[in-house]
Amino acid sequence: MIDLLATESVENKESFDMGSWNHALVQSRLNRLLPDDKFTLVTELSLDISAIDLSQFNLKARGELKPDICLYPPTRRGLSRPTDILKMSEMPLLAIEILAPTQGMYEIKEKFKVYFALGVKSCWLVAPEIEVITVYSSINKFKNFDLLSGNNEVIDEVLDIQLSLEKIFN
Repeated sequence: MIDLLATESVENKESFDMGSWNHALVQSRLNRLLPDDKFTLVTELSLDISAIDLSQFNLKARGELKPDICLYPPTRRGLSRPTDILKMSEMPLLAIEILAPTQGMYEIKEKFKVYFALGVKSCWLVAPEIEVITVYSSINKFKNFDLLSGNNEVIDEVLDIQLSLEKIFN
């Protein structure tokens, strides 16, 4: 009976975390467009957030968060030897969260509070359905970028990144 419940719990989590076409497509385009000569880019990396008291945040996370994309300094390259890293204690420079159909904005903003508290320099909220990227340099300082407002690029001034919105969303 316990095995059945554990399997059911895993299946429910997997269906909740199931990616969508738009989410996957935008994630793969960002992976291709982000400057890998200036940064080390990794996807779906578990970040160890046990160093912070999560009771101050309205999150259900238990010791780890997993951004869709993380950017690290270029000094962190190659495979981890002799063993892999299951939970990364070093925080990235940039954490990118792509809004999935099953997620809410509030949940992601709470994650951003944790990221900034742990030293992440910049956070992006990508909303594929409305083709908007919001770049946060702190939880209260942000800028929206979208083609309808006449923006051609998303610009992250903190990390000196400029990407074509057209190439991300079209």
